[in-house]
Amino acid sequence: MNLPFISVVIPTYGREEALKNSILDVIKQDYPKFEVLVVDQTPNHQPEVQSFLEEQTALNKIKWYRLNWASLPGARNYAVRRSIGEIILFIDDDVELESEFLAAHAKNYIDKPQIGAVAGRVFDRMKIADSAEGKTQGDKETAYKTIEYLPPQAMDPGIAWYYIDLVHTIKPQQVLTARGCNMSFRREIFTDHGLKFDERFRGSAVREESDFCLRLRQTGYQIWYDPEAHLVHLGEETGGCHDISMRSLKYQLTFYHNHFLMGLKNLNISQALRLYARLFDCHVLGRPPCHKSASPIKILTRFIFYVLGFMKALGTYIQSLWNDGQIYTNLDREYA
Repeated sequence: MNLPFISVVIPTYGREEALKNSILDVIKQDYPKFEVLVVDQTPNHQPEVQSFLEEQTALNKIKWYRLNWASLPGARNYAVRRSIGEIILFIDDDVELESEFLAAHAKNYIDKPQIGAVAGRVFDRMKIADSAEGKTQGDKETAYKTIEYLPPQAMDPGIAWYYIDLVHTIKPQQVLTARGCNMSFRREIFTDHGLKFDERFRGSAVREESDFCLRLRQTGYQIWYDPEAHLVHLGEETGGCHDISMRSLKYQLTFYHNHFLMGLKNLNISQALRLYARLFDCHVLGRPPCHKSASPIKILTRFIFYVLGFMKALGTYIQSLWNDGQIYTNLDREYA
């Protein structure tokens, strides 16, 4: 079998032991053809982690890139330009992998030219603990409720984001998007079709992968969900996007900005209105599945950020007429 070469990309920011363990899990993969690119935006590591990264680089186990800026979509683009794989696979810097993980992604691309991306299943550590009901955390399959197929709403770009479940779904199927901590793409998505991750998705970069996947689907490629390509997402409380407080003004503003920007870029009027209505109902009014406080003051505060986020996204969208916003890609002189 002609196995594709895989470039595994790990963007990282503010992570230490979890990053080290994630890299070790990749290095130990039972797959013959792959490289590991660590795009490191951490200013200073703990001494033992610094030594580990230097050692793995010296042994040619990883390619370690140090950057003096922090942007998740920017880091993804940076790695794509330096990767050599036929398949480019993105994982987070706080995951646990089984040895067959790369093989599970790769098999979907062999003799299936219609598949342009693979969305893997994600077991969230905290959700496993919450739903285990007395079962051991390691028993992932029984710790979760399961569903076989996603409902039709999960393929509707206007409301899909409240129906896509890449946690509990157990049957392979076509999906609208992937989760950023476990997704892979054919190289030609970037080279032949010129797609890039939009670096205007700020802060925690919520919806940056959704935006990318919606644009990918316009090329005619399918995004295929494979539950066998699974990992455990640890959801570390420090580092990564958690370094941006969910209560901070910046987080709230970028959260709504990113959702509105995704809609303005990719959805027709009907789809966008339904997305924004659900966003208001869930995140402003706090109705299920968000279950936020119904305090009038908090609702008013969230509404203000909702409006400000829309205005800021509208400004971003208008600016795209003369500025594509790829700040960090444009700074990358080596590949200019």
